[in-house]
Amino acid sequence: MPRKILIIDDYDDLASALNEEYTKLGHEVITTDQLEKAVELAEGGDFDVVITDLDGNHLVLGSGSNGHQELECLPEISGKKRSDLKAFKICLKHFKRDEFNEEELVSLVKTALNYKSKFIDRGPEMKERREKIDFEVPSVITLMDDILEYLMKRVEKLGVIKPERSNLFVALDEAFVNAVKHGNKFDSNKLVRISVDISPKKAKFTIEDEGEGFNVNEIPDPRDPENLFKTSGRGVMFIYNIMDKVSYNKRGNRLTMVKHSEKGD
Repeated sequence: MPRKILIIDDYDDLASALNEEYTKLGHEVITTDQLEKAVELAEGGDFDVVITDLDGNHLVLGSGSNGHQELECLPEISGKKRSDLKAFKICLKHFKRDEFNEEELVSLVKTALNYKSKFIDRGPEMKERREKIDFEVPSVITLMDDILEYLMKRVEKLGVIKPERSNLFVALDEAFVNAVKHGNKFDSNKLVRISVDISPKKAKFTIEDEGEGFNVNEIPDPRDPENLFKTSGRGVMFIYNIMDKVSYNKRGNRLTMVKHSEKGD
C-alpha cells in the first residue's frame, strides 16, 4: 500500500535519491532541508516513515523537552559539541499496521540504508567524526538483520573495531533478538528503539523494547554445572563478556552497552 514518507536532509545527500526511489514504488514523499518546516509538515499529517539526515549544527536548539523543536522522530542529542556530529534516524513509530506487510517494511528500511551508505562518508575527516544513529521500528527480526549489518559497517569505518578481531556482531545480534523475541514477544505493534553514538574512541548502544522487562540478576548462571544444558542466560553472558560496559535500567527493558576502540591494542 502507498506510504506517506517525510525526509529531512540538510545537504540533500539522501533526499533526492530516496524521493525518486520511493516515488517509483507509489509512495507519497515530502522532503525538506529545514527543521522548522519539518515540524510544520509533521503537524499537518501522520507519516508512516520519517527519515532525518542532519549535521549537529542544523539540529537547532528550541523549546522542546530534548533541546530541539518538537518533532518526536528527531534524533536524541546530548552534549554541546555539535560541529563534528552527523545525526541519522529512521522512525516508523506511526507506521500504519493495517495491511501490514513485513516484506514492504524491510524493503523501505533496506533502501534507505543502502542509499545512506553511498553518501555518508562525505564531509569532515573520519578521525573527527561522531555519528548519532537511531532506529524506532516495529519488532521484526528481518529488520534487525539489516540494521545490524549497517551498524557493523559504521563502527568499522570509524575505527572502533576490526571485524576479524571482534565479537561485537554476536553481542548486538543477541541484544536485538532478545528485544524482539523476549521483550516484545514478536509483536509487530510494539517498537524496538535502537540508539547508537559512535566516535573513533568508542561506540555506545542502547536497545529498548516495550515489554515487561526482567531482572537480569534472576537469570540462571550458564556456567553453573546444573544449568549446563539450559539455553537461557547464555546471550546475556555473551554480551557481558564482549562489551566493555553493560547496564540495564530498573525495569529491565532497556540495555546500554559500550565498546571502546581497539586501536590501542
